[in-house]
Amino acid sequence: MAGTAEEEVYVASIDQGTTSTRFIVYGRHARPVASHQLEFKQHYPEAGWVEHDPMEIIESVKICMSETLGKAAASGLNVDAGLKAIGITNQRETTVMWSKSTGLPLYNAIVWMDVRTSSICRRLESELSGGRTHFVETCGLPISTYFSALKLLWLMENVDAVKDAVRAGDALFGTIDTWLIWNLTGGIGGKDTDGKELLGQHVTDCSNASRTMLMNLKALDWDKPTLEALGIPAGILPKIISNSEKIGVVAGGFPLAGVSISGCLGDQHAAMLGQLCQKGEAKSTYGTGAFILLNTGEEVTQSSHGLLSTIAYKLGPDVPTNYALEGSIAIAGAAVQWLRDSLGIISSAAEIEGLAESVQDSGGIYFVPAFNGLFAPWWRDDARGICIGITRFTNKGHIARAVLESMCFQVNDVLSSMHKDAGEAGEVKSAEGEFLLRVDGGATVNNLLMQIQVKKLCADLLGSPVVRPADIETTALGAAYAAGLAAGVWTKEEIFAGLHKDNTTVFCPKLDDAHRKKRGDSWYKAVSRSFDLADLSL
Repeated sequence: MAGTAEEEVYVASIDQGTTSTRFIVYGRHARPVASHQLEFKQHYPEAGWVEHDPMEIIESVKICMSETLGKAAASGLNVDAGLKAIGITNQRETTVMWSKSTGLPLYNAIVWMDVRTSSICRRLESELSGGRTHFVETCGLPISTYFSALKLLWLMENVDAVKDAVRAGDALFGTIDTWLIWNLTGGIGGKDTDGKELLGQHVTDCSNASRTMLMNLKALDWDKPTLEALGIPAGILPKIISNSEKIGVVAGGFPLAGVSISGCLGDQHAAMLGQLCQKGEAKSTYGTGAFILLNTGEEVTQSSHGLLSTIAYKLGPDVPTNYALEGSIAIAGAAVQWLRDSLGIISSAAEIEGLAESVQDSGGIYFVPAFNGLFAPWWRDDARGICIGITRFTNKGHIARAVLESMCFQVNDVLSSMHKDAGEAGEVKSAEGEFLLRVDGGATVNNLLMQIQVKKLCADLLGSPVVRPADIETTALGAAYAAGLAAGVWTKEEIFAGLHKDNTTVFCPKLDDAHRKKRGDSWYKAVSRSFDLADLSL
């Protein structure tokens, strides 16, 4: 490792998520030493629409950086002097358009779960020869409201300020990583620590680019035929870079000015690195949504069971790319927030475990959280949320338990598809012949959720214990690894040898197969009832 034994060495991560921003500082051995988290406002202008204020996101980053440094100093740590690099990880697909000349957003950020582009999706499916899967061979993704290209088309077609800026050559497009990096590295009129001018870097990393529906997965560059088919000008797009390389330095006006930004990954790819997933290994991250990725190595694997082909990570400009199969679930932890904020059944997210444990089972209740449609493996944007099986016996404990179980059922759906696509040869198993699912994210502190999750994974083909690390925030850790690798703090060998390994918790299956199958069949019946309900809100 770099530096002497006495030298303080730190690496930090900006973790910009769907509902909050955090800044975490890690020590030499990749353990967190200081952090701060801040929630920000969610905007819902219409049913199915979700937006963020890009300027509020930038301000949240500044506050989290400053507060973390204050906490570190109060603990006697000189992070300012010892910080070697900063990594960035972010909510993916969320789309921002801003003015190159003013640096100001042209519209609110359209969030990944927003479904306003449904009509554009239907139009493209009817116009393009390949229908919904027209671009799958090149980008690995179906036409869906989920991906950035559709949000960009909506902005270009419906927002006058965006139309005018594109025509004038004044528009810049980016996902949240691009927006953060552009601002952090200078934006408009930025200065370095010596007062010299800095120009904001208009870049995106290959993992975030792979979620736009515009990048060729094999070439790792914007796909010209796709841009032509959609009418998207290449000039508004950022340069694509690897996940681990020096991008630029933090400009004046931000805390830690002059520190190198040396890593960037979309949140799920960062979690895969944070969980040290190599070929054949899978992880599931539980946050606002749930995202299951299986590292498929250096070859792109196409799915025939409703999954996405995507980037896992590329740890340097000149190293091989690792690819992945992904199953994306739109609503996981967000359903718990819904119970808290919209229904008032709980007053804090932490209360749900106790409430769910107050009943023996869900009492025949099945909750399908299709608030904005269903993602993998169903891909039904016409689905809407339902809660079925309600009787006079039903109480709020049953509903709370059904909400937790919905996360588990959805992950099990994805893992079943993943097993079919990857097959026995594509999965790494333990010495006992078991496939281990690594889990992380805020929802994994819930022990009941993890035990329910294992029960749903007791399928004949999947029989899988679940492994939870001591540090569940592996998304931020993965970004720190990428930045520290580029800065020479750690080597790839040190990282994958388990630099941060602490005690893990293993949850083992308990439910018998007959019970599991019956519950699974009931879940599928509930899912089918959620289809074709989008017009109910009209």
